[in-house]
This record gives sequence, C-alpha cells and structure tokens, in this order.
Amino acid sequence: MTLPQMVADYDRSTTLDWCRAIDAGPFHSLACGERVTWRNQEMLVLLSAAAALTERVMIYPTVIVSPMHGTGLLAKQIATLDVLSGGRVVIGLGVGGREQDFRAAEAPFRRRYDRLDEQAAELRRLWAGEPAFADTDPIGPIPVQPGGPRLLAGSQGPKGLARAARWADGICGQLMVLPVDAIADEVQRYRAAWRDARRDDQPYITTSFWYSLDPDRPLEVLQQYARDYAAVFGEDVAEWMAGVQSVAGPEALAAGIEACRDAEVDELVLVPTSSALAELERTMDLVG
Repeated sequence: MTLPQMVADYDRSTTLDWCRAIDAGPFHSLACGERVTWRNQEMLVLLSAAAALTERVMIYPTVIVSPMHGTGLLAKQIATLDVLSGGRVVIGLGVGGREQDFRAAEAPFRRRYDRLDEQAAELRRLWAGEPAFADTDPIGPIPVQPGGPRLLAGSQGPKGLARAARWADGICGQLMVLPVDAIADEVQRYRAAWRDARRDDQPYITTSFWYSLDPDRPLEVLQQYARDYAAVFGEDVAEWMAGVQSVAGPEALAAGIEACRDAEVDELVLVPTSSALAELERTMDLVG
C-alpha cells in the first residue's frame, strides 16, 4: 500500500495515521515514490518515519531515481533504513523521466541508464563491506539483510528489461498508462527477459496502479489526480493520462486485484489518490 504523499493535503497526521493503519491492515508493504520538483515530502525521510512507526510491513521505495543520487550516500541511507526497520526493506531503482528533477538535484540527466546499472553493482559492493575507494573506511552501517536489501528494477521497455535482467532481483512495474487487464502480458514480458538472460531464477514481480474509492465521484477524483501528476509533461499529456484511468469504484478495484492475482503477480502495490483515512478504510474493507 502506498502512502498518499503526492496528494496536495498530505501532512504529518496523514503519515502517522496511514502508517499505523497500513501496518495493522492486510498489506504486505508500505511504499512511496520519489519526485523532487513537486509538492510531495522527500521519499527516504518519509520512509524512515514509516520504518519507526511500523513493525510488520515491508518498507518499499517505488522507486528511487538512483542516478539523481550519489551512490555512496545512497548506500548509507538505504542501509540505515534497513537497520531502522529491522531488515524490512526492499528497494525499487529506476532512471526517472523528469529532467526537472535531475536539474534540481544537480545531477546529469544523460547516461542515467548506464549509471543505474553501475550503481546497482556498487550498492551491493558497498553493502558487502568493501570501502568506496582505497585507504578509507567502509560505508556503514551494515544492512540487517545479508548483502543488503533486494533490488527491483523500475524498468518497462525491452531494452530496460534486458538490462534489468542482468542485475535485478525482480521488477517494480506499474500500470499507470495501461489497462489493468494488460498485466498478464506485462508479466510474460518480465519473465521472458529473465529467460533471455539465461537466469535460473524467476523475477519477483510487483506492479501498481492509481485508484479511487471516493463514494461520490471516484472517476473524477482519479482523473484529476492523474492530470495534476502528469502536468509537468504538458497539458496534452496530462489530459491523455487522465483519460486512460479506469480503476474508479469498488468493482473496478476488485477487478484489478483479481487480474493481478490471475497473472501471478507477486505483489500488488495500490496507489491511492486521496489522503483521507476513510479511503484507506474503504480499501481495507475491500481487500479484506
């Protein structure tokens, strides 16, 4: 379940209430995403609070745009999060697509695909206790999970999946611009990438989609959220993004959950479009 930190009225009380309720509810993980040039709170700081407020659920950044970050500091931040949570962290890593975020983070937008591949290897090396360079101490703390948290790739296209199959433990997928019933085909693409890379294991597959259970105007709430989120790409893209949203209301959400179950997705990470605690309660009633 995703914290609604991208919603305009998200505040401290939302963090407290949602983290506690998610941990007590039927969910496997607590997630949130990353943006720099927008209204949301910073992802790793927020997840550190979530780690302290919870005892059971996995802590899942979906995704860290790692090429915006220095690898050594990122390794330290993730290891610290793993310690704070008692070893409950799984990591989504991706390249991002908003150049504005890279500029604000003072990071190069070019070579981000190559940089992601390099960072995945470097993170594991640093978590194994090797120093960042000669004649210096290792970067601590040591993660609770031996070798560090599992790394899932936020990759979608054929080239990205082929690269991910070389280093990732699985895929952090999303259905924000696809119909939910497309998930079966997406899962087959992910597994095919692993086969093509001659992997002996199967990818751990998560996916996500936006939804609304607003009792009065679920489609309107869902579409406005998508419109606001995609506004950075221009009005035409924002309107298109709003127009392809469909998981509005209990029947649509139940159908989406069932489609993911039928496709044998390992984990569905729901992304709410309201910060009202009643929305989380409606979700828990439906999920059971």
